[in-house]
Amino acid sequence: MGIEKSEYQQRREQLMAKVGNGTAIFHSAPMAVMHNDVEYVYRQDSDFYYLTGFNEPEAVAVFAPHHEEHRYILFVQPKDPEKETWTGYRCGVEAAKEKYGADEAYPIAELAEKLPQYLAKADRIYYRLGRDEKFNNRILTLWQRLMAGYQKNGIGPTAIADTRTLTFAMRLVKSPGEIELMRQAAKISAQAHIRAREYARPGVYEYQVEAEIEHTFRLAGAMGVAYPSIVASGANACVLHYIENNCQLKDGDLLLIDAGCSYGYYNGDITRTFPVNGKFTPEQKTLYELVLEAQLQAIAQVKPGNPYNAAHDTAVSVLVDGLLDLGLLIGDKEEIIKEEKYKPFYMHKTGHWLGLDVHDVGLYKHNEETWQALQPGHILTVEPGIYISPYIKPAEGQPEIPDCWKGIGIRIEDDVLVTDDGHDILTADVPKSVAEIAH
Repeated sequence: MGIEKSEYQQRREQLMAKVGNGTAIFHSAPMAVMHNDVEYVYRQDSDFYYLTGFNEPEAVAVFAPHHEEHRYILFVQPKDPEKETWTGYRCGVEAAKEKYGADEAYPIAELAEKLPQYLAKADRIYYRLGRDEKFNNRILTLWQRLMAGYQKNGIGPTAIADTRTLTFAMRLVKSPGEIELMRQAAKISAQAHIRAREYARPGVYEYQVEAEIEHTFRLAGAMGVAYPSIVASGANACVLHYIENNCQLKDGDLLLIDAGCSYGYYNGDITRTFPVNGKFTPEQKTLYELVLEAQLQAIAQVKPGNPYNAAHDTAVSVLVDGLLDLGLLIGDKEEIIKEEKYKPFYMHKTGHWLGLDVHDVGLYKHNEETWQALQPGHILTVEPGIYISPYIKPAEGQPEIPDCWKGIGIRIEDDVLVTDDGHDILTADVPKSVAEIAH
């Protein structure tokens, strides 16, 4: 299962149609260092991978649709048996053309010599500044050199534009091949969550549950985690990005698990919250049912033509109604929402785009007033929550929180595909009703 070569080719053709008479340059992700000289497993830059499928560092992809001979050019590390003995096999220059469809390929050491020919007649350069200062300076220096000759011949790139203006819209709508990879990522992620709930019990440590989750990922063929797994028991669930995972599960705790795998570079992202001992306290059950209702109503807003923010606004409305009913908020509902007085309980948005990146690229709004309209092929998360920290400070004019509510953190998250006539919950295999997760 994966993306076909023909799809990569289609992506490149679509990109070059946008580039027009310009030249687009994409730089591979650097090797990330864990400590001293120990490196993490390599993970390619998402845009670079989206266009090439190439998964090695020290590489540059150039797209020059105006060039007479070479429209798609790769600069890569050459074959080197001695270095490959230590760090793994390389594709090499010749195979970069054969396997990855480049019109031309060069050793990365020849970039400074060869790149100018692909920029000389371009009207602009597309390049994402900001991530690699040394490489930024190389591109800026080359641009300045080309501009120095512009007055004499009237030819050359007169501007630099961000490549994200080209790729955001392309990546936002998923192809059938991408959707299948994301279904598999969702399926494996769901299996891991089911295994975690089976394993969790009082006395077990959060990191032991984490180990079961990540064992399930790898056993099923996933590349690994999509992001550091959150296994948060008790009040730890009130820390949104808690990843220490070092506490012991206690009888009476809720356990919030936010975990997903990466499969074929595409990601799953699921959150479930359940009682460690299988029984909710009255307060836990009340808040859980409120969050679940908010999520169900928010998911119902995921359909073609609806604005992206409809799910969030719906979730906030449901949560505020519930918190008002419980006396945890007081006052006029519309004023509470306008002034965001609910934020001590719910401080994040209800979702995000999902794809090659966990927080995937793509516009949420086109301007101050106009939200992105959902369309078939969009995939987003829907993840409302309530978090009542032991240290919660109510908004101005709001009541103090009784101790019986403190230390409860709940989030429920699914991955949702927009279809032609509604939506498809990719992560529906993981139980979330009270009847399914408690007894």
